[in-house]
Order: sequence, then C-alpha cells, then structure tokens
Amino acid sequence: MSKKENENIETEPTENVQTETVDVDETIEEQTIEEKLQDEIKQEKDKFLRLFAEFENYKRRTAKERIEMFSTASEDVMLSLLPLLDDFERALTHIEEDKEAEDLRKGVLLIYQKLVNTLEQKGLKAMVIKKGDDFNADNHEAITQIAAPCDDLKGKIIDVVEKGYKLGEKIIRFPKVVIGQ
Repeated sequence: MSKKENENIETEPTENVQTETVDVDETIEEQTIEEKLQDEIKQEKDKFLRLFAEFENYKRRTAKERIEMFSTASEDVMLSLLPLLDDFERALTHIEEDKEAEDLRKGVLLIYQKLVNTLEQKGLKAMVIKKGDDFNADNHEAITQIAAPCDDLKGKIIDVVEKGYKLGEKIIRFPKVVIGQ
C-alpha cells in the first residue's frame, strides 16, 4: 500500500469515531430534552390538578355560603318581630290574672300561637333555658349577678329576663339572664 492509501485508511476511522461521539452527544441531548419536556409536563399537570382542586373547593364554599345566606336571609325581619313576641308574652301573663277577660285572652292566645307557628316554620326557634342551668358566655348574655340563694346556684342561671332565639343554627338574640355569685 502506498502512503496515501494508509493516510486515507487512518483518517477514515478517526472520522467515524468522531461522528459516533457526536451521535452519542446528540442522543444525550435528546434524552435531556425529552426529560425536560416530561418534567415540564409533570409540573403543568401538577399545576392543573392544584387549580382544579382549588376550583372545586371554591364551588363547595360558595354553595355552602349561599345555603347559609338563604337560611338566614330573613334574620332582619325576625329580629324586628322578636319584640312583638315579647309583648304578646307579657300581655298573656297579665290577661291570665284578669278572670273577666277570658274571651280576650283566648283571642290574644290564638293570634300569638299563629305568629309563633309561622315564625317556627321559617326557622325561628326559642332557646330553652331553665333556672339552675350552667351559665355559658357563648350562649347567654349576663345582665347582672346577684348573691346565690344557695351554694348550688353559684355560677348558674337564677332568672331568665328575656328569651333567646335561634334562626337555624345561628343565635340571633342571646337570652338575657341573671346569674348567681
């Protein structure tokens, strides 16, 4: 063989080796590009899932708020009618003392019962509080404290001055009570 042929043979393999390394570099780059794209897809999918979950929570929260708003939408009307209920109750206690006004008492009692039934249908409930119940600042409003007649009534309700009412589960008027000291 001549020198030229040897040079051609020697140069050819080295060129092949270089192209092979370039091919390996390109496949490494392609893998890293693919991996980058897969990572980006994972990140976008994660963002999408989080956004979807956040939107679902928003829908649940607004639906709950809407239901709550409808259940307490009549709160202002109920609050304005509560003094009327108190007046009826006071009138009934005074009419019971007068034996001559039996027909009047029956009429007032009938109107009072109709009003109470109508308000109860709309979600108003009277809070039941008895003398001797434990005082709870979250559910009762203490007007005053007096000396307890016995040791058993210390820190307990001695008298209920004004009834409390709930609209659904929300207290719209706290009962006013006297507690023992």
